[in-house]
Amino acid sequence: MSTTGTSAPGALAPRPRRGVERALIGLALVLTAGFVLVPLLYIFARAFGAGWGAFAHNVLDPGTLHAIGLTALVAVIVVPVNMAFGIAAAWAIARFRFPGRKALLTLIEIPFSISPIIAGICYLLLYGRNGLVGPWLMALDLKVLFALPGIVLVTLFVTAPFVMREVLPLMQAQGSEQEEAAVTLGASGWQIFRRVTLPNIRWALLYGAVLCGARAVGEFGAVSVVSGMIRGQTMTLPLQIELLFNDLNIVGAFAAAAVLTLLALVVLVLKAAMEARRR
Repeated sequence: MSTTGTSAPGALAPRPRRGVERALIGLALVLTAGFVLVPLLYIFARAFGAGWGAFAHNVLDPGTLHAIGLTALVAVIVVPVNMAFGIAAAWAIARFRFPGRKALLTLIEIPFSISPIIAGICYLLLYGRNGLVGPWLMALDLKVLFALPGIVLVTLFVTAPFVMREVLPLMQAQGSEQEEAAVTLGASGWQIFRRVTLPNIRWALLYGAVLCGARAVGEFGAVSVVSGMIRGQTMTLPLQIELLFNDLNIVGAFAAAAVLTLLALVVLVLKAAMEARRR
């Protein structure tokens, strides 16, 4: 005979009362609306408050168009590089045992642990005029900082872990039996990757690429340090929004922010689709 108030081993935990459940759901909805929905609606209300003509005029401004193009270019460069790096790193860590394996995993995750501004300062001290390799770059007439290469480098740094963190757990869970079987059948390394490894990780790879692209598009701190914030040359979209605010062009700033928000929403939809497909 069981004692009152105790539950049998393996029994499900009692459900909360309906009133408590509704209160928690209501609180979650209120907080989501206050912290997410209302700011999003406010951005679009301010962006289109002066009419579609004003919105289009500000978005089509040469400075904003250049910022959008530069942001897209950086993302187009960074995402494929990080996809290749993420696959290589995940494959090495999941399939091989070597000295320094855990240290490599820790090094790859460093961008999650430090501020992007600190990363930008490190690149500034490394590639700057008085930095470690700055004089050598100047002698070769190579410009890294305050130009596209510097922006790409710091964006690669802050986005480096995303693809690897999505692909690695899947590779570890799947094991290497299929790849070993392909080897015994005489498949080459490229055939094993293309026909065995890649199909098994494709959704995790695409999911990591989406997250990497979202971070690349929205990065501000590290880029603000190494770009020099030169008008019409090294201004990415987040930097352009701050510049417009500082110039008291509030409508233009909100128009640019609306474009960045739309990009984020597109990424969110892709992310949800990837999650559903992975399940």
